[in-house]
Amino acid sequence: MLSAKRLIQKAVLLHHHQNNEERSSLTAADFDLQVVIHYGIPSTASLLAFDPIQRLLAIATLDGRIKVIGGDGIEALFTSPKQLPYKNIEFLQNQGFLISISIENDIQVWNLESRCLACSLQWELNITAFSVISRSCFMYIGDEHGSMSVLKYDSEDAKLLWLPYHITANSLKEAAGFPSPDHQPIVGVLPQPHSSGNRVLIAYQNGLIVLWDVSEGRILFVGGGKDLQLKDDSKNVDPNIPKDTSHHHLEEKEITALSWASSNGSILAVGYLDGDILFWKTSTASFTRGQKNESTNSNIVKLQLSSAEKRLPIIVLHWSTSDRPSNDGDGRLFIYGGDEIGSEEVLTVLALEWSSRMETVRCVGRMDITLAGSFADMILLPSSGPTEGNPKAAVSVLANPGQLHLFDDASLSALPSRQKHKASVLNMGFPMVVPTVDPPITVAKFITLPSGGNSSKMFSEIATATKHGSTPFQGGSANWPLTGGVPSHLSFTEHTGVERVYIAGYLDGSVRLWDATYPALSLICIVEGEVESIEVAGFSDPVTNLDFCSLTLSLAVGNKCGLVRIYNLNGSSDETTFHFLIDTKHEVHTLPQGKGPPLRAVFSLLNSPILALQFANYGAKLAVGLECGRVAVLDTSSLAVLFSTESVSSSCSPVISVNWVECINTCSLVKSPKHSDSNMPINPTEQVMFFLTKDATIYMIDGGTGRMISSRPWHPKKKSVAISMYVIDGSPSVPGLTDGKQLEESDQNFTAKNESEHTTTSTGISSHNNEHHSSVNTLTRERLLDSFILLCCEYSLCLYSTKNVIQGNNKTICKVKHAKPCCWASTFRKEGNICGVVLLFQSGVIEIRSFSGLELVKETSLMSVLRWNFKANMEKMMSCDNGQITVAHGCELAFISLFSGENCFRIPESLPCLHDKVLAAAADAAFNFSSNQKKKQGTKPGILGGIVKGFKGGKVDHSVDITPSPKSDFSHLEGAFSKQPFSDSYRTAVDSEEVVELNIDDIEIDEPSLPTATTSAQDVKNMKREKRSEREQLLGATDDMKPKLRTPEEIMAKYRKAGDASSAAAQARNKLVERQEKLEKINNQTEELEGNSEDYASLANELLKKMEKRKWWQI
Repeated sequence: MLSAKRLIQKAVLLHHHQNNEERSSLTAADFDLQVVIHYGIPSTASLLAFDPIQRLLAIATLDGRIKVIGGDGIEALFTSPKQLPYKNIEFLQNQGFLISISIENDIQVWNLESRCLACSLQWELNITAFSVISRSCFMYIGDEHGSMSVLKYDSEDAKLLWLPYHITANSLKEAAGFPSPDHQPIVGVLPQPHSSGNRVLIAYQNGLIVLWDVSEGRILFVGGGKDLQLKDDSKNVDPNIPKDTSHHHLEEKEITALSWASSNGSILAVGYLDGDILFWKTSTASFTRGQKNESTNSNIVKLQLSSAEKRLPIIVLHWSTSDRPSNDGDGRLFIYGGDEIGSEEVLTVLALEWSSRMETVRCVGRMDITLAGSFADMILLPSSGPTEGNPKAAVSVLANPGQLHLFDDASLSALPSRQKHKASVLNMGFPMVVPTVDPPITVAKFITLPSGGNSSKMFSEIATATKHGSTPFQGGSANWPLTGGVPSHLSFTEHTGVERVYIAGYLDGSVRLWDATYPALSLICIVEGEVESIEVAGFSDPVTNLDFCSLTLSLAVGNKCGLVRIYNLNGSSDETTFHFLIDTKHEVHTLPQGKGPPLRAVFSLLNSPILALQFANYGAKLAVGLECGRVAVLDTSSLAVLFSTESVSSSCSPVISVNWVECINTCSLVKSPKHSDSNMPINPTEQVMFFLTKDATIYMIDGGTGRMISSRPWHPKKKSVAISMYVIDGSPSVPGLTDGKQLEESDQNFTAKNESEHTTTSTGISSHNNEHHSSVNTLTRERLLDSFILLCCEYSLCLYSTKNVIQGNNKTICKVKHAKPCCWASTFRKEGNICGVVLLFQSGVIEIRSFSGLELVKETSLMSVLRWNFKANMEKMMSCDNGQITVAHGCELAFISLFSGENCFRIPESLPCLHDKVLAAAADAAFNFSSNQKKKQGTKPGILGGIVKGFKGGKVDHSVDITPSPKSDFSHLEGAFSKQPFSDSYRTAVDSEEVVELNIDDIEIDEPSLPTATTSAQDVKNMKREKRSEREQLLGATDDMKPKLRTPEEIMAKYRKAGDASSAAAQARNKLVERQEKLEKINNQTEELEGNSEDYASLANELLKKMEKRKWWQI
């Protein structure tokens, strides 16, 4: 009878294996590891860029990644095909594109809307300078040979166009009329403020600076070079700033930093390799061929931060205007560098005031800001408003590794007096959606909730209550200047429930839970690491492990001092007590009213870190593994300790993994059926607990009584360091079992061994329910044959039959030896079945193996997927569920999708939009209107700022169809850049663009305005010809260059009027009256335009006041 039963079981198992083999066959094509979610700032961050209209910050790295950050937790990560550092990065402002340049001079254009690389252009020469003309698609490029080129990005064709406009060092030398050294690289190209891109400053490495007019094709200013002689005078330099009164011959003075130091571009701040800063006044004199502008000291002011002989180079210079400037040069200068070599690393902020005639500068305040890490980059973040010279500008400082600090305008406005350089400045750190450093994360878990279950709906209710009670971006600040991007509509669409949850434990004892249904994570709740007004020793110790039961919404948190906290996430705020169990004491404390889920109980077991936690029996039991080698089982229903073991290992090896297996009649595994007594009562056991210690020893305990199932623990043949263990309920397809021979052999050995083996309850068990059971319980063999144990050790991966492990048989079904140490492993499912295992090695290599002989299916690395190096304890922040791996490292958190074609996060529909089209259209409309008003009447600036800030303060309905207004008009640059700057056709075009003087009598007030002139040379000629023809019709042809001699008779016949002198005077008076009427009409219309512009500005200010305190989700 028993033999027939074995044959039936073997046939069923073989059939099950064949079906599983068809379902679980894995190939390399099944896997495509992609980063689907990324939060935080990369540790290799090096450069910053900012879009002042869209309010987006871009961070370039040294490993080919770009991070884009907006508001409300909106973040995106772009990864370049090559793992190379970036040396330049800038936005095409308000256009939805980002330009980056790698060290191999690959110019890349990133599309923010589609989150992809739009195009790239490989530059042949080494790019040494780069700049984008504000609000345009044109960009300047300076190279190592001293040439400046112009590129244009064509968004319609998604191409970078290399325009004919090209200035070489030789051509510039000819235009200047003086010799200059060859092969001097350009170190800076700066478009001049408020010049509409017409003027650009070109700086060479040897100190030569040239201000070039693109439209006119001529040099406006030349400074620097070998001939500069400068004598410092006390009237030119603040007396509290060190100076040298001797003459300086600044030969080959190398430029290292550039910045405009006035709102209109009349002053240029230049930093040098030796730590000097020179202010050049570019508008003091006009340039004449063969003569430089810097011959007098009145055009230059020198500044030194330190009197030391050896100083650091000036690395970064930035300038912002003051709140109430008396002239264009008053403002704050931000400097990194210039101090004595070996001094403390600081960021220096100077408050500068210029004299009325811009002859002298005075330092009225200085502040040295100590940096938390090594300096990487800094950038100004102007408030919503005009993008050039905004008086309210915060400064963002990037420090390594991955630290972003903000110093707002309020903290910088009150600069201390120059006698007090050191000052404490309040700075805001980057508000991370998922904190990983402040506070430090210690453990994390990613959980996929059962679809349609109660937990999903309950979490949805908790998340909805959290959203209604606070801002979506919990880590944010009201003063944080990054507000760009538009959240996905799916984030606010009512759905059936939360599908995925990310849980993190922290060093301060707190725990945070996020809704990970969509790529934009939203905070569900925070479990604080303390209880108000109640002292519990060790309550705030670091979290070492946690587990979550989706059936009961119970959260178990274990910490370093051996405390286990149990929270009821489904609990109501009416719960006012919690239980505290320590040793044999059971105390009940009043729970103070507070935020977060209610605390149900606190168990104080032993003063040993909790390393393993797992719920069982539908959340009614909780298994706890401690570092001291002991195991305890808690009853979460009655809030009691069911049992706890003494140290099960003589070496007290830590318990690192606990697994439950649902089964019945466990004692038959160790006693033969012939020893059983059919008259004895049967006491079924529902769970068997497997726990693994660090020395790779496996113990099996009756989950109900705490009795050892086997008298001897199982251990491998060789000593090993265990990583993890998985008890797999089912029959994975393994070659060693498909022929049935090993099953038959194992079954025979199992019966023979158990017939000769008589066991008793293991000693060393301290149980609260230690009544001796004489009944013999049997484990059903059908369940046993479907169970396997996967053991991952530091240098091996082995698959065992659970039956063999219970018997003490250490024969493996499959075994793989590792050439390098493994630190983390996890199983994964495909179509609901466990089909493989993913492993991470200390070298950063990632392996994916199938259960079919543990064969290697795919190999990759952290470096290729995330551009990360492996760090110690990284495995503690790793988790895997439903084909998604989560890992935290430094300031970064990443979600990695394993399977190709997998899209459980509903990408791209669920992704936030980085480019706000509605805001872009509104900003363009306001900018164009403001520009037109300025041209007509000089309307006050600031309308654009009010509109942009209004739209950001209160977001509008994005479903409204708004037709974008035309972009800012840069057609004049299009014409200029379409030709060589020193060609004959270019000169002809420039010469033809002369100013046309209009007579008051030629103005037709009531006629519609003429269309705007184009900029091409041919169009200019045609307009010129038309104007000449009209003038000829009015005044006659002017073919002769000299006046023609006429006789008196001819003159009298042409100009003598009928009537006397009084009639001639009356006619002249009428002409004057008519002219006066025209002037009055022009004046009235001017006043009307001015009134309209003031009404528009007033409306914008009212909208600003109304919306600035409201958020878009409150509309």
